[in-house]
Amino acid sequence: MLEHGLVLGAYLYCVGFFGLITSRNTVRALTRLESIFNAVNINFTTFSNFFDNSQLGGEIFSLFVIAVAAAEAAIGLALALVIQRNRRSTRIDQFNLLKW
Repeated sequence: MLEHGLVLGAYLYCVGFFGLITSRNTVRALTRLESIFNAVNINFTTFSNFFDNSQLGGEIFSLFVIAVAAAEAAIGLALALVIQRNRRSTRIDQFNLLKW
């Protein structure tokens, strides 16, 4: 059971990382970042169940990661919406708002 969970987490992490470094759209990059967070959550719960089945440390930590990911998604999508309204584009390579 440990191998299945780790393989699933590694596969999801690799797909998310590849999508994150190759995406040009902001919203797509945020969804890939969410899949990376979900891969980490799968690994947390897999290791938590493998090492100590009576403790819920991995599952509780996964809930905190999900809460942080939800806040990150809300702020990231709000920023993407504001940039899209001002620049009429959500392409990452066209952002130069933070340059002096």
